[in-house]
Parts: sequence; C-alpha cells; structure tokens
Amino acid sequence: MNKRIHYYNRLTAPADRALIAPDHVVPGPEECYVYSPLGSAYKLQSYTEGYGKNTSLVTIFMIWNTMLGTSILSIPWGIKQAGFTTGMCVIMLMGLLTLYCCYRVVKSRSMISSVDTTTWEYPDVCRYYFGSFGQWSSLLFSLVSLIGAMIVYWVLMSNFLFNTGKFIFNFIHHINDTDPIPSTNDSNPVICPSARSGGHPDNGSMIFYASDSGLQQFEKWWNKSKTVPFYLIGLLLPLLNFKSPSFFSKFNILGTVSVLYLIFLVTWKAIRLGFHLEFHWFTPTEFFVPEIRFNFPQLTGVLTLAFFIHNCIITLLKNNKNQENNVRDLSIAYMLVTLTYLYIGILVFASFPSPPLSKDCIEQNFLDNFPSSDILSFIARIFLLFQMMTVYPLLGYLARVQLLGHVFGDIYPSIFHVLIFNLFIVGAGVIMACFYPNIGGIIRYSGAACGLAFVFLYPSLIYIISLHQEDRLTWPKLIFHVFIIILGLANLIVQFFM
Repeated sequence: MNKRIHYYNRLTAPADRALIAPDHVVPGPEECYVYSPLGSAYKLQSYTEGYGKNTSLVTIFMIWNTMLGTSILSIPWGIKQAGFTTGMCVIMLMGLLTLYCCYRVVKSRSMISSVDTTTWEYPDVCRYYFGSFGQWSSLLFSLVSLIGAMIVYWVLMSNFLFNTGKFIFNFIHHINDTDPIPSTNDSNPVICPSARSGGHPDNGSMIFYASDSGLQQFEKWWNKSKTVPFYLIGLLLPLLNFKSPSFFSKFNILGTVSVLYLIFLVTWKAIRLGFHLEFHWFTPTEFFVPEIRFNFPQLTGVLTLAFFIHNCIITLLKNNKNQENNVRDLSIAYMLVTLTYLYIGILVFASFPSPPLSKDCIEQNFLDNFPSSDILSFIARIFLLFQMMTVYPLLGYLARVQLLGHVFGDIYPSIFHVLIFNLFIVGAGVIMACFYPNIGGIIRYSGAACGLAFVFLYPSLIYIISLHQEDRLTWPKLIFHVFIIILGLANLIVQFFM
C-alpha cells in the first residue's frame, strides 16, 4: 500500500496535486497506527491530511502513552548504574536533548519550501536530503528499533510467563518459596536474584529444594531459559503470519492500564518499604552505590530508546486540531514522560531495602526484585504479559511492512517469505531469552543504534543543510548541532565498551 501511494505521488511533479493517491488506495482507519519501540502501538482514529480533530489534551496523552513502554522497567537499574544523583540529572538532560531533536523533526518539513510536504513523513524528508541512502539507512535503523523491541518483548514475555506459571503451581499445591536467595523477611519481601549468580541475572528457574517428584518435573519442564521461551513459539508464531493485525490494535488500551498499574505498584511498595538512602559521592559502601558512577552511559543508552518517538511524531501530530500548538503539546508530553520516568526510578531506587540488601541488587527488570509469590507483582506480570502478546504481532507486522515492502514491493509476497522472516525474528528472540536475557543491555544497544540516526544524526544534519542552503548557517548553530551528532556517536560507541 505504501509503495502504491508513492507510485501515484511520483507520476507528476511534487507540486502538482492532480495525482494524489485516491481514497481507495489509502488504508482504512483500522489499518493505520503508529508505534513506539518497546512501547505500545496507537491506532489512528482517522486518516486525514493536514488538520486533524484531536484536542491538545488528547494529543499530549497520545504521545505520553506511545512513548512509555517496557523500557520503564529498566529505569531503576539505569539509575543504579549511574548513581542516584547522576541518574536523575541524566534523565532530565536526556529528556531535554531528545525533545529538542524531536522538535527539529517536527520542523523539518516546513524548512522545505520548494515542494509540497503536506503528506510527507520523516523518511520522505530523509530521502529528500540524502537520496536513496537516506531512505535505506532510515529503513535499517527503523528495523533495528523494531527487531530490538521484539527481542526485548520475547525476553520479558518468557520472564512473565515463567513467574506466572510458578505462582499458579505454588498456589495450587500450597508450596512456599524456599529459594536460597538473599531477601527481606517482612510482609513485603524483596529479593536479590543476582546474588546467586555472582552479580549476573539468573538465567534459569529458581530451584525448589524438595524431594517431591512433582516439583522436580515442574522444574524440568518449566525453566525460564531452557523451556519457556520455546513454549511461546507455538502461541506467537501463528499470530505473526496474519495478513492484517487490526484485531490486536483493539487491545492497545492495555498499555495505558499497565503503566498506571506500575505507578500504583511502585507507590504502594514505597509506602510499605520506606526510603533507604545514604549519600556517598564517589566510593561505594556495603549497601549503597556512589552518587556518581562512570557507568552512567548505560543509562543514556536506555533513555535514548525510552524517549524515542522521532520516527512517528509527525504522524501523531497530524491529527492535532490546533497545529499551532504542536510544539507546546510536544514539550508538555515530554515533560510528563520525564516526570513519569523520574517517579518510577526514584521510588524504586529509594525504597529498595538497604540494608539488608545492597542497591546493586536492583535488577534490569525491577519486577524481578519481587518474588513470584508476591500478589501485586503477579498482577503486574499478567497485565504486561497480555499487553505484550497483543503488541508483539503489531510490531512484527510493522517490521514486515518495512522490509518486505521495500525489497519485494509487497508486504505479503507469499506465506513462505513471511514465514522465513517471522522465523528469523522469533529465533532471535528465543536465542536472546536463552543466552542473554538482559533487557537493560538489549535496550541500550538497540536504543543507541536507532537513536544515532533518528535522534542525533538526521535531525541535526538536515537542519544544518537547510540553513546552509538558505545562507543562514552560523558558527554557533553549526558547532552546537555537530556537538549533538558527536554525542550520538559517543553514546553508541561507549555502549560496546561498558
């Protein structure tokens, strides 16, 4: 469909609207949605050119809902890696930086005066400035973000399914969790899974020390890294082969419900656990990490994807009723997202019980710090599991549209092509869930990679080129935007050395 629309647009000069794609080749509202990698997909209620019908409040909430994704689970770990004070500063600075780059994306179309850019999306702007290289590189980095998101989803779904099954089995058989893991002993237990594996996240199931054969069989067939990731194949692989994912877009409200429930969960746990903070600026202690740590680039990698909405922000803002409020609404949405990340990160880090546990025990998925027997955490995992199982086919469909549509000119060339593509994506998820189930690492690698192009490189380069073409480029603007590009490159390079 995308290829056909571009075909119509290219039959005449860009300024001539005589051959604008007719309505019957434009997808219906149920087929049009935008996405946030590692977040939720948002279905467009209408597909209109120019002005839409959404109020500013609805637009702000859309951006907030679309940007908040599963990366929120890794924010407390990122703050731990950076240090409490450094982590808060990095979150605010990255929010401002990514907001400015997103502002440059929004303004990129208006800086092209020679062509009618009303119907353009950001990849069209990249193609205008960089030709086929811009088109294919934007496709590559977009696929990196999508496939990275799907890998993280598979790891998390394996995690949530494992803990859900364990909770149900223990509840039915009246079994108490007796794992030899450091934990608190009060009514709100917090555990440190990484302590058992020498500081690394546990890849396997939590062992029950019992002689009962039923327990032993359960442990054998219900293992977080050896069996559960494979069970998901039978459920999700058939869903990826659907020609249209419109059915799954009906469940996107679950993304909002999941985030709101996580906020409630974190607030309730903080009230019950209290705050445990000591400030040691450069040296760690037995239970506390220093306020300033040189691992802070790991948090910047996570935040690059956490604040990533640049490749679909134009689509989101097209339906804003008052187009003159786009920049204001975007800024408010970014402020709310920043406050949400700060709220989750600060409360989880501050309330983590130290002593008896060290702050270094905070996991890359902070829900792993609550035992599978915890009722509130069980509900959170159920919400997130069902939400991810509905969004995963949407992300797979978007990846298929982008790759197969560009390569073959058809988003569904045959069931064989689609099956091979889906097997590759599912295989990548299974391999990572088995051998590298570290969502913080996956998020920061994919975030730094796709962020390099969409957040740092293309917005700055396009702005520099457009100013140069208009003879309005000054040295301060050039130096500032080159500095942003250098930050993006450094952010990508440093991820592979930490």
